[in-house]
Amino acid sequence: MTPPASAPLKRPRNTGVALAKHRGTAVPSNFTSGFTALAGLALTGAQVSARVIDLNSGRELFSVDDHVVLPTASVGKVLLLLEVAARLGDSTRTRYDLLDRMPEDLVNEAGLWQYLHAPSLPLIDLATMVAATSDNLATNVLLREVGLEAVRARAETLGLRRTALLDRVRDRRGPDDAPELSIGSTGELTTLFARIARGEAVDRGVSSRVSDWLALNVDLSMVASAFALDPLAHVRSEHGLSLLNKTGSAPGVRSEAGALRGPRASVAYAVTIQFEDASQMRRLAVLQAMRTIGLDILEYVI
Repeated sequence: MTPPASAPLKRPRNTGVALAKHRGTAVPSNFTSGFTALAGLALTGAQVSARVIDLNSGRELFSVDDHVVLPTASVGKVLLLLEVAARLGDSTRTRYDLLDRMPEDLVNEAGLWQYLHAPSLPLIDLATMVAATSDNLATNVLLREVGLEAVRARAETLGLRRTALLDRVRDRRGPDDAPELSIGSTGELTTLFARIARGEAVDRGVSSRVSDWLALNVDLSMVASAFALDPLAHVRSEHGLSLLNKTGSAPGVRSEAGALRGPRASVAYAVTIQFEDASQMRRLAVLQAMRTIGLDILEYVI
């Protein structure tokens, strides 16, 4: 599937100015720095998409091409986590059910289980590993257990039309495989993470389980790099900040969706950038743009 081309980059739709307190002074915070950073990438040929909303009011703060469907790499694993959490809630499975890894589940890259000796782990631990380290092996075992069709059906019940987990994780994708692990629009992803944070995704119990898992994510290299949290220990609020997020990395793709609560305000956000990953400097420019959006978010919530 080839993602549709992005429309020409337009100014963010928010025209008002949200005021954030900074050292006792009201400072305008309208995400112009983030827009400028994304515009710079778009001018070099990258496809960019982003959306930020106020978590409490639902008011849109920032939006650039949030309808465009782009590859989101591992961000789509959140749909698997929602399905697993729902099955725990309806007693279809118990958290201590042991799941075995099979040779066909093995895959490289992200995760720790491939380096561990345990041949089986409890279902609840596998979900934790997927959320915390985007563990590919744990993802494939859980997906084999619940089935890709069930994950797709769950996404449909959540009203997602442009966001999907397309396949298991593979080291190589052949002509008969889905071209991407997952796809999504930042518009839908922002709404989904807002619903998780508010306790509205499936139900409060499911949302709470998934929130607890996502709060363990150690990848703070993209938007969340601006929040100055400890990547390995940020479950407890630091300086009034509380984060849950899921990231995705693939050649030429960086994506993140999350929700950040702060002392003054809270937001849900999603940012995806597809680019020509031709050099380390090109990749650094993408990460810097995502960090710039994170700084705009941070200014708004504190």
